[in-house]
Amino acid sequence: MTFTLPRRAALAALATLAAWQPALAQDNVFKIGLVLPMTGQQATTGRQVEAAARLYMAQHGDTVAGKKVQLIVKDDTSLPDQTRRLAQELIVNDKVNVLAGMGITPSAMAVAPLATQSKTPLVVMAAATSSITEASPYIVRSSFTLPQVSVALADWAPKNGIKTVVTLVSDYGPGIDAEKFFNQRLTFNGGKVTESLRVPLRNPDFAPFLQKVRDLKPDALFVFVPSGAGAAVMKQFVERGMDKAGIKLIATGDVTDDDQLNDMGDGALGVVTSHHYSAAHPSELNKKFVDAFQKANKNLRPNFMAVGGYDGMRVIYEALKASKGQGGGDALLAAMKGQIFESPRGPVFIDAQTRDIVQNVYLRKVERKDGQLYNVEFDVIKDVKDPGKTK
Repeated sequence: MTFTLPRRAALAALATLAAWQPALAQDNVFKIGLVLPMTGQQATTGRQVEAAARLYMAQHGDTVAGKKVQLIVKDDTSLPDQTRRLAQELIVNDKVNVLAGMGITPSAMAVAPLATQSKTPLVVMAAATSSITEASPYIVRSSFTLPQVSVALADWAPKNGIKTVVTLVSDYGPGIDAEKFFNQRLTFNGGKVTESLRVPLRNPDFAPFLQKVRDLKPDALFVFVPSGAGAAVMKQFVERGMDKAGIKLIATGDVTDDDQLNDMGDGALGVVTSHHYSAAHPSELNKKFVDAFQKANKNLRPNFMAVGGYDGMRVIYEALKASKGQGGGDALLAAMKGQIFESPRGPVFIDAQTRDIVQNVYLRKVERKDGQLYNVEFDVIKDVKDPGKTK
């Protein structure tokens, strides 16, 4: 009988420990909720970002600052209401430490209030409207903005015999940004936008717009469409003989997407674009990144969405290390701001004031190399901040 009380105490202690174990296990897990379009029109974006995020984890391990990193991927099919619902479930039910992904601008905007309310950092790896980072103080961007890449092309065009341009953009935030900043800079440089055309984002039919461009006969057509839609523009541009009619196609790099470029055929040769990443970027770090990505993904070529996902994971990992796994969203956010590092795209940093990425923008021309089509860089504008915020 003398052992009864200690035995009861031991059993009670074991019961208490058992009750605590899930909580302790939970404390040692760092959860990243990755919300992306894995199906639907922007599915290539989701595929690229997720593949890059998983590659980063494979290369850098899944334990950081004593925490087991868990990636929870959700498919929002690029429907903002769905994005918001999934993000809310990830915050409330899964208790994620960071939200990430965001394939298109309306998705990022839908989640911004939730990030603010719950103080959950939101790492935008794809969406590219300038104003996204202003929608919540908890948003950090690892992708790019349309003003960043559009302005470079508007500087290049007039120096290369292009005086009159028609713009053709998808009718939503990034397209409106691209149109506005290209137009402003081209006009400043002495060129002229003779017509600004906007195409519906969903189920676009480019044919009537391209016919109008052919009738207007500008020196060039400037295009922005989201990743995945460029091949359709290129195909119809060539089918209408617009290149033979003397109209040059110039575009942001979304149009000559590395993921789809080989399928576009010779009609893409010579097309000049401006962007922040090319699979042909000649740095050693990028060559290793491309090789590793292709080995891990059945020879899939990484595109600009992949580098946004890869670098976004780097931003999260380094913030977790810097905060030593302690503290909540505010500590992580503080550690994300001001990060400076070498990316496969080149040198980048996260502007501590705007929480936007500052990076090089490259002028590229589609060329054939080793039997494949690539965006080959021929000029660079260094350390480009988002012009949408430099007022």
